[in-house]
Amino acid sequence: MGTGREASVSLDGVRDKNVMQLKKLNTVLFPVRYNDKYYADAIASGEFTKLGSSSLLGECDFDSDRIALIGKRCIFVSSAYYSDICVGAIACRLEKKEGGAMRVYIMTLGVLAPYRGIGIGSKLLNHVLDICTKQNISEIYLHVQTNNEDAIKFYKKFGFEITDTIQDYYINIEPRDCYVVTKSFAQSEASK
Repeated sequence: MGTGREASVSLDGVRDKNVMQLKKLNTVLFPVRYNDKYYADAIASGEFTKLGSSSLLGECDFDSDRIALIGKRCIFVSSAYYSDICVGAIACRLEKKEGGAMRVYIMTLGVLAPYRGIGIGSKLLNHVLDICTKQNISEIYLHVQTNNEDAIKFYKKFGFEITDTIQDYYINIEPRDCYVVTKSFAQSEASK
C-alpha cells in the first residue's frame, strides 16, 4: 500500500458525534483498551486530536476486518473500497509542567497498517507540532513500548529523543517497559 499509491489526506476533529471512530480505530491499532477519561480528554483537546481520512487513487484490499468511514458512518469492512476511509488518528492532551510551562502528551497516534508509509502519520504529527510551535508549547512527549522499533524510528525523524525508560509501565502487554520519547521546543522555535 505504501508504494505507488497517492493519497489526499484530510484531518477532522474528534467530537461527540464521531468519537466512536476513534474508539474503533484504537481497538484495531493498540493492544491496550482506553477508558472513558481518555475519550473525554480527546474530545476536550480540540485541535490536538484529529482523525485522518484518506481518499486513495485506487483500491485497497484488506485481509481482515478494518474500520471504514463511508459517507458519515463508521462500519467494519473486509473487502476493497474507495475514498473517505478513516485510517488514522492522533489524540493528545495539554499538561502544565512545574513552573507553568505547557507541554503536550501524545496519548495515541496510529494509522491502519495498509495505509502506513504514505504520509498520513506524518501529517497527523506535523499538525500537532505546528500547533505546539504556534502556541509556545515547551515540549511534547509520549510513551513507546521498548520493542516498538518502527514507532521509535518514526518519532526520531521528527526530532524526538528517548529521554527515559520506565520499568513495568504496561500491565497487560509484553514487554512491560516503555521509553519516554520527548521533543523540546527552543523558545525561538516556539514563538515563531
